[in-house]
Amino acid sequence: MNNSTQPIQENDLHAYVDGQLDPARMAEVKAYLAAHPAEAERIQSYQQQNDMLHALFDPVAAEPIPLAMHPAARRRSFMPIMRYATVALWMVLGGVAGWLIHGADSAKPAYLASLPHQAAIAHVVYTPEVLHPVEVGADQEAHLVKWLSKRLDANVHAPHLTEAGYQLVGGRLLPGTDGPAAQFMYQDTKGKRLTLYVRTHVKDMRETAFRFEQEGKVGVFYWVDGPIGYALSGELAKPDLLLVANVVYHQLNL
Repeated sequence: MNNSTQPIQENDLHAYVDGQLDPARMAEVKAYLAAHPAEAERIQSYQQQNDMLHALFDPVAAEPIPLAMHPAARRRSFMPIMRYATVALWMVLGGVAGWLIHGADSAKPAYLASLPHQAAIAHVVYTPEVLHPVEVGADQEAHLVKWLSKRLDANVHAPHLTEAGYQLVGGRLLPGTDGPAAQFMYQDTKGKRLTLYVRTHVKDMRETAFRFEQEGKVGVFYWVDGPIGYALSGELAKPDLLLVANVVYHQLNL
């Protein structure tokens, strides 16, 4: 069948992003995108997401598989492939926290260990979005805060980070491992974005000072304040991100 007679479908676009098209169809999709700038912008954002997810997760996928995960080690010819596929799936879904948290303190509570990882995943998924980076924009801030507070069953606030050079873009509701989570997005005049990830259900957790994790290209400062866990994520140098984290902390504790 001649692919040139077939219109470009959504599955063609996703296959293009994943590099799964043959050269002829790839050329047709490129021509289609050149003629449709809005679609090209959307597809470019998907490619950026792929690049960021690879940067975040590829180092973990390259780690040796823990011995406890393959007791039938003699079946090495097949089982490692299946395990890597399973690990990759769970990483994308954000459902792993334990041994996937590279360098995590073994004495650290599981919730606290998972907080920066979940925040980094949400950051790399949504910050490249051009058309729909948030569910509710900053022009509806009062509604956004009221909605998220109701869904998280806690008083949630959107810090104002003007003094740090960032403006609120808006926010969204996210699924968490033990309940809903929220994400507030901020942007500076150059288009650099930061996200504040907020989780409740922090039962029996004491307040903590700032902690820092590097998740691929994304730095994350996180802490617990009362029943709420916070994680500020961004592709900034650690000192610069710390300055913004301090502004966030003081804003939340006014």
